[in-house]
Amino acid sequence: MALEIERKFLLLGQEFKQEAYDRVEIRQGYLSLSPERTVRVRTRGDKGFLTIKGRSSDDGLSREEWEREIPLAEAEELLAGCRAVVEKTRYLVRVGRHTFEVDEFHGSNEGLLLAEVELTSPDEAFERPAWLGREVTGEKAYYNSQIALRTLKKEEER
Repeated sequence: MALEIERKFLLLGQEFKQEAYDRVEIRQGYLSLSPERTVRVRTRGDKGFLTIKGRSSDDGLSREEWEREIPLAEAEELLAGCRAVVEKTRYLVRVGRHTFEVDEFHGSNEGLLLAEVELTSPDEAFERPAWLGREVTGEKAYYNSQIALRTLKKEEER
């Protein structure tokens, strides 16, 4: 499995939409929510994916991840059997050398906005856009697998 290193943030507003160069609708469900390993099925536009993620590091910055594309029909069939499902629009926003993936959640988590930036090392520097709010890296409540299980209200920067 590859090592995924990312930091996650709440957002201060919706200005990121003006800077986005792409957007896609995502629907994802969880086949396993074990703390040791989550197994996720996702549709992203007209593609399907199966993903296995290992346990997060203590600081929440990294974890092992395995992902493969699967036929869309199979992904939709697997999603139909999931009880924990998240629906969101993902915006891609370039900031300096990095691309932020900004998720706007729908359904019971309408109004929740989260941004993730993938890094090559935990201490890699990156440019912080003005719309980036409080960091929530490592806060389990903001893992998509946990968001799928309960409603998180939109949180404003204090």
